[in-house]
Amino acid sequence: MSPTVSTIPSGASRETRPTSGANAAPGAGLSLSIPKRMGDLMVEVGALSQEMLDQALEAQRKTGGKLGSLIVSMGFLPEEKLLEFLALQVGIRFEKISERGPIPPEVLAAVPEKLAREHTLLPIALTPGKDGATLTIAVSDPLNVLVLDDLKMMTGYQVVSVLASEREILETIAKSYKQETAQEALDHILEASGSSAAEAQGVQTVSADAEARAAGDDILSLERTGEGSPVIQMANLLIHSAIKARASDIHLEPFPKEVKVRFRIDGVLNEQPAPPKRFQNALTSRIKIMANLDIAEKRMPQDGRIKLKVNNKEYALRVSVLPVVHGEKIVMRINDASALQVDLNKLGFEPEARAVFDKCLRAPYGINLITGPTGSGKSTTLYSALSMLNEPGVNISTIEDPVEYQLLGINQVQVNAEIGLNFAAGLRSFLRQDPDVIMVGEIRDLETAAISINAALTGHLVFSTLHTNDAPGAITRMGMMGIEPFLMSSSLLMVVAQRLVRGICKECRETYEVDADWLVKLGVAKHQLQVSEGGKVALSRGKGCENCVGTGYRGRIGLYEVLEVTDPIRKLIMDRAPISAIKDVARKQGMVNLRACGIRKLLSGQTTVEEMIRVTAAE
Repeated sequence: MSPTVSTIPSGASRETRPTSGANAAPGAGLSLSIPKRMGDLMVEVGALSQEMLDQALEAQRKTGGKLGSLIVSMGFLPEEKLLEFLALQVGIRFEKISERGPIPPEVLAAVPEKLAREHTLLPIALTPGKDGATLTIAVSDPLNVLVLDDLKMMTGYQVVSVLASEREILETIAKSYKQETAQEALDHILEASGSSAAEAQGVQTVSADAEARAAGDDILSLERTGEGSPVIQMANLLIHSAIKARASDIHLEPFPKEVKVRFRIDGVLNEQPAPPKRFQNALTSRIKIMANLDIAEKRMPQDGRIKLKVNNKEYALRVSVLPVVHGEKIVMRINDASALQVDLNKLGFEPEARAVFDKCLRAPYGINLITGPTGSGKSTTLYSALSMLNEPGVNISTIEDPVEYQLLGINQVQVNAEIGLNFAAGLRSFLRQDPDVIMVGEIRDLETAAISINAALTGHLVFSTLHTNDAPGAITRMGMMGIEPFLMSSSLLMVVAQRLVRGICKECRETYEVDADWLVKLGVAKHQLQVSEGGKVALSRGKGCENCVGTGYRGRIGLYEVLEVTDPIRKLIMDRAPISAIKDVARKQGMVNLRACGIRKLLSGQTTVEEMIRVTAAE
């Protein structure tokens, strides 16, 4: 059937549902979302039969696809005829880009490639006129008028649009815009990050095994194309920039049309200059080689480690590779052994909490638990406690996954699940090694929890971690694992819940005033406030400077909620009391919760209101 094209009858509604071409999959026929009313109009003018429209609508209901694309893919209408029909309905011309010759460079220069790809559009002509030049833009979604207005303001030209196939637009973008080489991409990243070529080359991999695998197919291919060295420098620069910025984690995240790089600095993710999308696989392969991982395996998660030197200082990176929809996401945790803070006096304990911590630290036996989410500083607290106990007359053994820092005088064991060396197996061996103090990296299951408690009941001082929201929650968590109340009440000495808040930058600290009543609504007790005659309270914040990279924060401070398991608490555990009852008794015996600890840090000028609210929850 040859479709007849007609204008919209008078009074007919033009129901539209604009959709950005950026969200369309490359290679799709068209990205325009066709509303049902437009489909009805096509039936009215004879372009489609009602049966065809019903089938397309049913397919759209099941798959969530776009109606126009489904009409074409189901063979009901050729793509060109559909685009001609749609162009006529919105009052613009249909253009076949493939019938045009090469697009002049001055026309392409009018619209940046990134903008063209993001909105699936292409400049195809620049025509002079009495009232100024007119720029013709081929679009896949003529209803996205906002981007056309932006182009008019950005270029200074009159802008007119024509409708074209999304496939043709993307193909022409790929052919027409100049492709950036690896070296040019590296130069752009260096310029954007304010780094130098020397820094990009200043990372030396320590692991010889990882370097030995550099003969893999991916790297040989890169070297044959002359792009190996710049890609290696990209990976080095990524790591060097993160270390320079004091980042704890590097996130390399693939998306449909770009790669994002983010650094976690002082606990908050910050976006960084990133390489072009087409270098994603090469960069991923390079990092996997450095971590001694299988570059051919792209379907399963992998974990590895990188040891390297930056400016003659050694660092260890934990590498986690996770297959996601658009590639492989990589997260690298940076460990700097020289930066490990093992002085308990500098961690941020409140006086009451420190007194309980020291008391339980010197107990002859029992179990002490440290709780908190990933990245809350649990390992630092544990290592600080072990350093306090590390004396010639004390035998200390740890089993960890992984061993993040190596401490002289402490026997540390790395978990190796492939050979059956898990936490439980390591603990069983420890008990035959005559230990005084045992540290278990994490209690993850009933078996590990049971052996830890048995060790605590047989004369050993045990330290371990759990993932809970607060200190009393650890008791509930142990119960959920299957530990009997009488075992918990007999072995538990202390539970510490902790968080990290960003500290105010000392170089740009400033004082400002807020209403006292506002702080009271946030849970601050009136007796804690030093209120001026005008009802104001002085607080501190950072203005932002070079020292803190404009954030107003530098470094982090610990908040500690320390629950001592006293006889009243033990009775509640035996009675299987709710967590609220345990909290009430803990407060009465002096426990300072995380929010109260955050308030103290706020009023002492160490952090801000925003940080306190971000990290702690109101009771």
